[in-house]
Amino acid sequence: MPITDWPIAERPREKLLQKGATALSDAELLAIFLRTGVAGKTAVDLARDLLREYGGLRHLLAAGQKRFCQSKGLGNAKYAQLQAVLEMGRRYLQEDLERGEPLTSPAASRRYLQSRLRHYPYEVFACLFLDNRHRVIEYEELFRGTIDGASVPPREVVRRALELNAAALILAHNHPSGVAEPSQADQQITLRIREALTLVDIRVLDHFVIGDGEPVSLAERGMM
Repeated sequence: MPITDWPIAERPREKLLQKGATALSDAELLAIFLRTGVAGKTAVDLARDLLREYGGLRHLLAAGQKRFCQSKGLGNAKYAQLQAVLEMGRRYLQEDLERGEPLTSPAASRRYLQSRLRHYPYEVFACLFLDNRHRVIEYEELFRGTIDGASVPPREVVRRALELNAAALILAHNHPSGVAEPSQADQQITLRIREALTLVDIRVLDHFVIGDGEPVSLAERGMM
C-alpha cells in the first residue's frame, strides 16, 4: 500500500509536522529524506531495509560514496543531498559555539565535537581553542591515526595554541570502535599535553572521547 493511502497520522511527513521530528523512528526520518521508494516498496520499507543492511542509521550516514551508491534506491544525487544535510548540521552546531558567547555549557561542546568526529573510520585528535573568556577561537583536527604519545606530540599542540593566542582548550578524539571508554594512553597523553601547556599558562579544560553514545569526559571521570 502506498504511503499516500496510509492514515494521515501514520504518514512520516504529516507525523513530523504534527508531533515534531523526535516522534519519528529512524526509518520514518530516513523515509522523508528518501522521498520515494522502489518498485514494490514504500519509502518506509526501503528505509527499513537500508537500516538493516547497514546496521543502523549511524553506519548508513557514515558510509563512503562508493558503498552508499551501490545500495538499492540510493545514488550520487542522494549521497550529495545527505552530505549537504550533514554539513549543515555541523555548521549549525558550530555557529552555536562561535556566536561570541563564553562556552559555559559542556553539552554544547559535546554535541559539536560528536558531530565532527563520530563518523570517522579512523582516529582523529582535535582541539577546540578558546580565548580567556572561553569563547571559541578555532576548531582544528591536528592528528590522524592511532592516538598515543608518539602520534600526538604535545609541542605541536602548544605551538598551535600560541599561534592562535588561546588561553584554554578542549581536547577531543574519537574511538572508531564506537566504545568511548578512555584508555590509559588517552589519560597519559592528556596529562602530557596539560603539563606542556601549563608552562605557557594555557589551561586544558577537558578531553572528550567520542564513540557511539554520549561522549565521555575525562574531567568528569577525574582522569586529568
